[in-house]
Amino acid sequence: MDALIEARGLERTFDVRRRTGGGRRRAEVVRAVHDLDLSVASGEMVGYIGPNGAGKSTTIKMFTGILVPTDGSLRVAGLEPSRQRRELARRIGVVFGQRSALWWDLPLRDSFELLAKLYRIPEATFRANLSRFTELLDLGEQLDTPVRQLSLGQRMRGDITAALLHEPEILFLDEPTIGLDVVSKGRLREFLRSLNAEHGTTLMLTTHDLQDIEALCDRVVVIDHGTKVYDGSLAALRARGGSHRTLVVDLVDVAPAIEIPGATVQRVEGPRQWLTFPGEASAAPLVAAVAANYEVADLSILEPAIEDVIRELYAR
Repeated sequence: MDALIEARGLERTFDVRRRTGGGRRRAEVVRAVHDLDLSVASGEMVGYIGPNGAGKSTTIKMFTGILVPTDGSLRVAGLEPSRQRRELARRIGVVFGQRSALWWDLPLRDSFELLAKLYRIPEATFRANLSRFTELLDLGEQLDTPVRQLSLGQRMRGDITAALLHEPEILFLDEPTIGLDVVSKGRLREFLRSLNAEHGTTLMLTTHDLQDIEALCDRVVVIDHGTKVYDGSLAALRARGGSHRTLVVDLVDVAPAIEIPGATVQRVEGPRQWLTFPGEASAAPLVAAVAANYEVADLSILEPAIEDVIRELYAR
């Protein structure tokens, strides 16, 4: 697959002045992003996560041409973002969860019409895309409503539609589900999955809602203190985090705590017992040992919560 995003040694610094007392200030250089190497292939869905202040939003702003890198090389869709912003704008879509690309006092439909003019979208293409997205995102009844009167979920779906009308190759989403209810989140995730599957749209998602990552992304990039600390699958991230998996055993009758090598009973409630074992270990030997020595009614395996894995990774 071709790389749509290619960053090598990417760095962004900011000059800040900090108070030192007595009304004096000291100049200081803050490295928001440094030594960042990242490649994203066409059609990938990548979760880009990290704690507050890690450099996520700064990275996205460089990828979209809003900020100029202090050092390093960067290509997005074959273009240099900060120097070729106009050309890049036609090939990417951007949604910032706490900012809107829609006109506050205009009906939603008018915002879409204005964007069609700005992007010079052919009339037939615009009408077809508007019809498809408003149906998929359930916006048909809101098209004539002023943006200021929309709920947060409706506005977010409007921003997603606005970012996709010109059929971008890459969609950058910065906290797209912030403040949304469970139903709105589910509808948005389903839409993004179908967009990637049907049109091959590349997705780069930054979020603090790790359920978004689990629902959408096969690949996770973790950034901390401005540099990449992990790049791989969710499964490998769980293993790296050193977390434990849990084997939940429902016995036919109440019994003492199960004793098998490689697992530790953490909890017993009647005939149900919870056994933890290392996240990187196979569950097969444990399941076989339990089935061979106990009368089992049911078995299930609980994976470690991704929040716990990320927390352990940050701590290290």
